[in-house]
Amino acid sequence: MKRIAVFTSGGDSPGMNACVRAVVRTANYHQIEMMGIMRGYAGMIENDIVPLASRSVSNIIQRGGTILKTARSAAFMTPEGRKQAYNNLVQNEIEGLICIGGNGSFTGAKLFYEEFGIPCIGAPGTIDNDLYGTDFTIGFDTAINTAVDAIDKIRDTADSHDRVFFIEVMGRHAGYIALAAGIAGGAEGILIPESNDDWEKVVNMFTGSHKSKKAFSIIVVAEGEEHGGAMQIVEQLKQIDPQFDARVTILGHIQRGGKPTAYDRVLASRLGNAAVEALLRGETNKMAGLVNNKVEFTSFDDAIHKTKKLNADLLRLVDIFNT
Repeated sequence: MKRIAVFTSGGDSPGMNACVRAVVRTANYHQIEMMGIMRGYAGMIENDIVPLASRSVSNIIQRGGTILKTARSAAFMTPEGRKQAYNNLVQNEIEGLICIGGNGSFTGAKLFYEEFGIPCIGAPGTIDNDLYGTDFTIGFDTAINTAVDAIDKIRDTADSHDRVFFIEVMGRHAGYIALAAGIAGGAEGILIPESNDDWEKVVNMFTGSHKSKKAFSIIVVAEGEEHGGAMQIVEQLKQIDPQFDARVTILGHIQRGGKPTAYDRVLASRLGNAAVEALLRGETNKMAGLVNNKVEFTSFDDAIHKTKKLNADLLRLVDIFNT
């Protein structure tokens, strides 16, 4: 290969810039020309493609977000849109792609290869940590540290006022952020999509004869919990006990921003480097991940469709600490 391109797609995550930097510098090391596709698949269709040199990625390793921007692209979901994207890559003499993103991004890359034969290697950039084939995704560590910092601050005011706080974190389909941030933040309860038992424990904590005598409590809720987000859960508890009173804090997109932690910078650098070198070896349709602190490659099919299980030891800790 003489020229490859990198793009970021889907939701942004802290460490994406560190990964872009690693991709560009690794390509330069191997004397491969590097291009950057702006705004993911949308920029691919619109031919918004720029050259990237070593200086292009100077002073970005510490920055959150992504200098390449990111966007959703309905047009890429159509055959006509993908054909236009392919024509633009051919016009720019791009022979391979590095995709930094999550489930949906890899689905698009896989389909694109099947239709047009453009090889792609992925790096897992998502705060949700829900991709099969890697112990940690780029941005997860930063996101949970952001959440824990917020929980610590809310705990101060909860203690001062003897109040119950329900804190909602991101995680539409997975409870990785809630579980890690809840344990690290000393939460009295954690509600996640993967565990149904915790709902009854929280109900018993605040209603009926088993009601807790604690002056204040912190409950961390994943936004995708089956009983709803934090607002809906509090309303349900009020229906069970009209005297129940709680405050709700929704952390929202604050979890996606900010400087990546040292761990995320190192992880992004390792996976960005590995992705480029795998592409140059002729591999495609794979995601570079970290398993037991070693870089491993997982097919896009497995990364997209296989379920990554929560750590059973962490679930057990929640039970032990909150008895």
